[in-house]
Amino acid sequence: MGKKLWRAVVAGGAAAVFTGVAAVPVGAAEGGASFTRVQVNGGKPIVIGVPNEDGAPTSFRMATTRQWKWPAVFLYRGSAGDRLWHAVETSDCIKVSSGVCDFSGAMFFDPSVWDMRNSEAGAWKVAAEVYFRDGGGDVDDEDLTVYVKRNSRLTVNASPEPVTKGSTITVTGKVTRANWETKKYVSYEGRLVSLQFKPTGATSYTTVKKVYANGSGDLKTTVKASKTGTWRWVYYGNTTTGPSTSAGDDVVAR
Repeated sequence: MGKKLWRAVVAGGAAAVFTGVAAVPVGAAEGGASFTRVQVNGGKPIVIGVPNEDGAPTSFRMATTRQWKWPAVFLYRGSAGDRLWHAVETSDCIKVSSGVCDFSGAMFFDPSVWDMRNSEAGAWKVAAEVYFRDGGGDVDDEDLTVYVKRNSRLTVNASPEPVTKGSTITVTGKVTRANWETKKYVSYEGRLVSLQFKPTGATSYTTVKKVYANGSGDLKTTVKASKTGTWRWVYYGNTTTGPSTSAGDDVVAR
């Protein structure tokens, strides 16, 4: 199956077609096409880290009797209709019936290459568009909301190891999140993070307590080690930041 891929030609923030920010004529479309079955990332938030490129799958159905080129779905927000994407990929037509095609594809985000503001985290609307071979095009608001989030990370350390059964151990860690502007992970202070434990042989974790990260994103608490098992931290995220789970740290209680 062939695919068409467009890349941003200038850094995000410049007003040009296929850049991170560009005018969107939502509500002022010319008509001529209809879009249904629009999905972005399976309805889940798009979580973007650094420095790697992240992608979100898309799919939609388009019906039109006109000759077309460049159909795609995209994210926009605000009365000015700012777009968010650094590249978009769309499949060739998968014919459903005369004048009706299904498409699959992806939109890509790479803050390590293109300028991306931390303020762009949050809610975005979804629209679909197509350009016609004889000129003009159609842009439709799809009445969908997608959250774009900064990736977060967690570390963990439980000590001492091993420990006398019933003794106190100290569990530390750190919560950070991607800063799209500096292209680094930075401390994420004040987050409420869950400390979880899974006894050896068990299949699931149980939350033992919840701890707030300090001003440097550091986590620290003490607990009784009554059983041998694995300790980890879990952050459940918010509207601008994705969830994360640390690796597990095994502690033997003798």
